[in-house]
Amino acid sequence: MSQNNFDEAVEQPFISHLIELRNRLLKVVLCVLVVFLGLASYANQIYSILAGPLMKHMPKNSTMIAIDVASPFFTPFKLALVVAVFISIPVILYQFWAFVAPGLYRRERRMILPLLIASTLLFYLGVAFAYFVVFPLIFGFLTAAAPAGVAVMTDITKYLDFVLTLFFAFGVCFEVPIFTIVMIWTGLVTPASLAEKRPYVIVAAFIIGAVLTPPDAISQTMLAVPMWMLFELGLLFSRLFVRKADAADMEARLNIIEKQDD
Repeated sequence: MSQNNFDEAVEQPFISHLIELRNRLLKVVLCVLVVFLGLASYANQIYSILAGPLMKHMPKNSTMIAIDVASPFFTPFKLALVVAVFISIPVILYQFWAFVAPGLYRRERRMILPLLIASTLLFYLGVAFAYFVVFPLIFGFLTAAAPAGVAVMTDITKYLDFVLTLFFAFGVCFEVPIFTIVMIWTGLVTPASLAEKRPYVIVAAFIIGAVLTPPDAISQTMLAVPMWMLFELGLLFSRLFVRKADAADMEARLNIIEKQDD
């Protein structure tokens, strides 16, 4: 084979991969756009649901405000777009899986698909935990801490940015079991070495909670403690995974020995 033919053979698979990646990204964008168009007419209702945990703790006759002229229009649509991406996460992950799966070994495919499903459910669980458990505690504390004579009124754009930051923080931090399993699966660490670093993990969880959450002890603790518990859960599952992997390797070696004896 000449050098030109070899270069063309290398270039063709690369271009085909780029075309496939483009097609899958277009499918993701189309899915998000379709969901967004379906939610756009309900943008104000969706924002009212999001504002519910704060409105329940605000004083009577107190409302949220809009500082910018265009924020009453753009802020609900921004939320609708974020919700559309949130709803489309299974499709996004499926497109990612379909793109990388052909290049994986069978054992890797068996591992990655459950990890993708588990990571999606854990992200949703983190967001639900923030909305139903953390928000009532945070907003109850913050509104009660207002000095006498101070009217508690929040700008709708700043409130949206605040809750989206918490959603992202809790959603990502609930992925700790996945991070733990992947680190052990790739051989970066062992379950025993991670167990020895438990005190550092606990300290790191509270530091991350202090950085990602508002400056109050309630939200910091509500993020740090679940992170610690999820680390322990990931450590437990990773130990089970290592045992299964060792058993599979042992079985494969025995099969090889039996074939050599025959």
